[in-house]
Amino acid sequence: MSPTHAPVGAARQGSLRELNLALVLGRIAAADRPPSRADLATATGLTRATVSAVVEDLLAGQLVSEAEPAPRAGAGRPARGLVLADQGPAGLGLEVNVDYLTVCVVDLAGQVRHRTVHRADLRPVAPEDALARLVDLARQARADAARQGLTLAGAALAVPGLIDDSGQVRLAPNLGWRDVPVPELLSAHPPLTDRVPDVPALVVDNEANLAALGELHSRPPGPASFLHISGEVGIGAGIVLDGALFRGARGWSGEIGHLPVHPQGRPCRCGGRGCLEQYAGQEAIVAAAGLVRAELPADTATARLAELAEAGEPAALRALNDAGTALGVAVAGVVNLLDLDTVVLGGGYAPLAPWLCPPVLAEIKARVLTAAWSPVTVRPSTLGPEAAAVGAAGSVVRRIVARPAGWLNRAG
Repeated sequence: MSPTHAPVGAARQGSLRELNLALVLGRIAAADRPPSRADLATATGLTRATVSAVVEDLLAGQLVSEAEPAPRAGAGRPARGLVLADQGPAGLGLEVNVDYLTVCVVDLAGQVRHRTVHRADLRPVAPEDALARLVDLARQARADAARQGLTLAGAALAVPGLIDDSGQVRLAPNLGWRDVPVPELLSAHPPLTDRVPDVPALVVDNEANLAALGELHSRPPGPASFLHISGEVGIGAGIVLDGALFRGARGWSGEIGHLPVHPQGRPCRCGGRGCLEQYAGQEAIVAAAGLVRAELPADTATARLAELAEAGEPAALRALNDAGTALGVAVAGVVNLLDLDTVVLGGGYAPLAPWLCPPVLAEIKARVLTAAWSPVTVRPSTLGPEAAAVGAAGSVVRRIVARPAGWLNRAG
């Protein structure tokens, strides 16, 4: 064989191996119960010998492990099922928001193995200082992950703002960030993760988008199309259509907090007037309930509102009802436009869902043309207030499941 032919054959063989690794690992990740090697051969159409070879590679690379065999009636040894490993690669999820920083580590199976939330008002803090605090929390997370036998393969950072393709934050109005080169600022610090082929060291994305992706890939799986709304000081939305995140022409979709619900209403930090977040953002709800935001620790505002509402306090109930009504007006417009049947309330809205859902549903019923024969479900997020950080970390491990050869080549 001539020298020009040898690399071609090797590339084809390597490509086939990569495809088989991804095919088998994907089946294991998606299975409702641990599949055996024979199950995988049937499901993938690969020979048993090929599946066995692929599984051995995945076991050696700490991507899968063998589950305890289930009891079996009759003769013969029960087959051992395969599950995603609880050691090996993991994803690092980071979030910068107006009044908190979050860091979490998620393993290959989607389990949260480390979570830290640091509460602080970050509006007066320079971006480089806020990111330096985040790096300190990430170092602690990395050390904890290592003690659990986990290697951080990559990181994703959630920010409540407009992010361009390079990871630069073009505008985060509630943080006061404009044209902040986040990757460049983070590069001044030691790497947060290990370098793994096919996995970016850092991805920066909108926090509502990452929260929506976390919800999409949670277990049990939810609907293929839905609107995920993150309610914090600002309000963002992640739009999922047919199992994929809708980003828009420039990747900046989902700014539901700046839809006007009162066109000549209160001025907003974005420069507009009457934006939704001025009526349904966390600070707006707290003020309407008669609570002084500055006197509430950042991590108790939502809990305090829920406590007062549970006790039937009139001002809190009125504030939540008014916020839910404003939110319902905006949501109804999105539902009319996109024909969605599920709305997920995340972030600070999740614990307040019992009081927000009724007025949101009332506005949907009154304003959505198809509501009479096509009802819309409004429910809290399954991931709760930290969906963005969990979704960020999950986006890293999904890259490994989709292309495991990079991890195995590194490990080998």
